[in-house]
Amino acid sequence: MPAPKNTFKAAIGEDRFQLGLWVALASPYAAEIVSGSGYDWLLIDGEHGPNDIPLLSSQVQAVARSASHPIVRLPVGETWMIKQILDAGAQTLLIPMVESVEQAQALVRAVRYPPHGVRGVGAALGRASQFSRIGDYLETANAEICLIVQIESRAGLAALDDIAALDGIDGLFIGPSDLAADMGQLGQPGHPEVTAAIKDAFARIRRAGKARGIMTLSLEQARLYRDMGADFMAIGTDVTLLVSATTKLREDFLTGAENETKPVAGY
Repeated sequence: MPAPKNTFKAAIGEDRFQLGLWVALASPYAAEIVSGSGYDWLLIDGEHGPNDIPLLSSQVQAVARSASHPIVRLPVGETWMIKQILDAGAQTLLIPMVESVEQAQALVRAVRYPPHGVRGVGAALGRASQFSRIGDYLETANAEICLIVQIESRAGLAALDDIAALDGIDGLFIGPSDLAADMGQLGQPGHPEVTAAIKDAFARIRRAGKARGIMTLSLEQARLYRDMGADFMAIGTDVTLLVSATTKLREDFLTGAENETKPVAGY
């Protein structure tokens, strides 16, 4: 029996658009709730969410029971972190702040077994091999790992062509917020200069034959990115949705209560 099929990798390889959502509440229960919402993929955030490897692993497990594919963003591209989360069952990784071809090459090696990489051989102890029940996991795992690198600085854009040309890089994900900050437009991911840089990056990624990813909290911006060619995109986060929904519920009730108790004119 081979390693489990990576449905997300297959989809972007076939140019099927994949819609996603950020999961940053650091709760397996919350991740399980979100996973029933019908998104193609969910990003379990270990960079800005208060997560560690065991907690990330628990959320991968919670999401894996749904039709949504779990993608894990590690805080940094450390080989030991990559090894642990792959053994825990993650098959798709998003690594932030990639700025050089050397860094990208190291990441490719970290997700692959020798002789093509340096991933430690210990998956028999983890969920990835169904605790050694997948007899040919080692021989088939490399083909099902999906590596996405996040480009979110001017240095990353400068190295983009070399990074995109690497075998083993499945997609390049543009981070508008950090890119905007690095371009001197802090807090303005929709600034025209930033949008122009993203459009150019998308065109270069496409020429390299790789998938183009991005995230935004603005539906207007999301539609623009889709028109620009985004192949996979997240359109919100569990945190911001919780904030907006709970705030709106309170405000709707209070506004309604005020309208109900307001005296009628003339009485």
